[in-house]
Amino acid sequence: MIRRFANFTCAVALSFTAIAAQAEDAPRQVLFTNVNIFNGVDGELMENGSVLVEGNLIKTVSADPIEAPDAFTVDGEGRTLMPGLIDMHSHLCLRDGIPWARTDYDQMLAGAYTAHVLLEYLDQGFTTARDTGCNILGVAKGVNKGVIPGPRLFPSGGVLSQTGGHGDIGFFNDRPGDMDDLERHGWGYIVDGVTEARRSARHNFRGGATQIKVMAGGGVASEFDPLHMTQMSVEEMEAIVEVAKDYGSYVTVHAYHDRSVNRAIDAGVRTIEHNFLVSEETIIRMKDEGVALSVQAVMSLQAFGNPEEITFFSADQKAKASQVNSGARQMMEWAVKHDLIMVTGGDMFGPDVGRQADNIIWFNDEIAKNPYLSLKTATGNAGEVLTWSGGMNPYKEGTLGTIAEGGYADIILIDGNPLEDIHALKRGNVDFVMKDGQVYKNWLPDENAPQFIPAGPERDAYFGNL
Repeated sequence: MIRRFANFTCAVALSFTAIAAQAEDAPRQVLFTNVNIFNGVDGELMENGSVLVEGNLIKTVSADPIEAPDAFTVDGEGRTLMPGLIDMHSHLCLRDGIPWARTDYDQMLAGAYTAHVLLEYLDQGFTTARDTGCNILGVAKGVNKGVIPGPRLFPSGGVLSQTGGHGDIGFFNDRPGDMDDLERHGWGYIVDGVTEARRSARHNFRGGATQIKVMAGGGVASEFDPLHMTQMSVEEMEAIVEVAKDYGSYVTVHAYHDRSVNRAIDAGVRTIEHNFLVSEETIIRMKDEGVALSVQAVMSLQAFGNPEEITFFSADQKAKASQVNSGARQMMEWAVKHDLIMVTGGDMFGPDVGRQADNIIWFNDEIAKNPYLSLKTATGNAGEVLTWSGGMNPYKEGTLGTIAEGGYADIILIDGNPLEDIHALKRGNVDFVMKDGQVYKNWLPDENAPQFIPAGPERDAYFGNL
């Protein structure tokens, strides 16, 4: 991590210095040349193309050379230029799971962990993250103001759960009405009844949530809810959906099986997280009604395929994990067959946070076997679903998930062609990361840009002269 952080710091400083040399009264321009462009929506690369960034937006995308004499030029040397990746199921403030978050560290440490994870995402080429279970509303404000470096954030705020639901993270001997410490700090809200559901949804939007996350069924990692359980009444979810519509946004739900998923769709929910135990009929209904699927391939196929290795799971949780694993592959194959709107997200924290791209890779290698389809889950498709936040979307100047004129300058350079080999998305191949027109990682060869300067007089002199 020390080497990566040093690279991050040097790259930012050097790139900012070079770009600042442009005329102060002109918009800052960066010209990418000699790149093969994956635009996030088409299955073919634009070979030997060019992209001109002006300020924080993409001004021109062309197969021909672009004339921009005042631009700072980045020679891609044949690398693949593509949209910054989007993770659609993040838990940015978790480190070691709910039990440890509840008892072993306070909100200061949770915030410190979050800052670390934000840098991890950027280093891997993830320039946007939709958080589906943490109170990062304040962190999102800091990122948007440029105070904290990190990917664009689409926070849900505290998850909404019934008593005994997947978001009930209290202790066994809590009494009705007791408030757990994590709930007190906004990690989630226990809501029973339409009034409480409506109030909590409004409270999240009041704090800057871009969408609402509801626990609509049983879960694996939680203590009190069997996997077969259906959670939240139709009336409660309808009230939450109505609030989201009033704000111009949408609701996404945690759900695994037919009854919970169909109840959520009945209530007007637009996105299903997980979905691993549903029938093909439910998949067909999702397709017919335009409901999107958020897939977590690593957790369902890899981690839950070997639940005995998850040391912090109880015997019951390991059994639930095995059950999820038994249905995940078939569900995803049906989703591909019926061409659902699919996005991918990690649902990972702790030691796994450094391999977010594995969710795209596992989905491709185990299910889709189609790099183009798999890449879209973290680019064009994800960008489309993010637009469902409507007026609550804080990023209204440009589009996300595509390389297109008028889109945000969220750009990564990959050493390899992910349309031929999806494994090119591994973080070691991500040589350049730009978010909002600013450079956060630069491993491109440059004799004038040392990639690592050890601590000491040389480092102090270097940064002192910038």
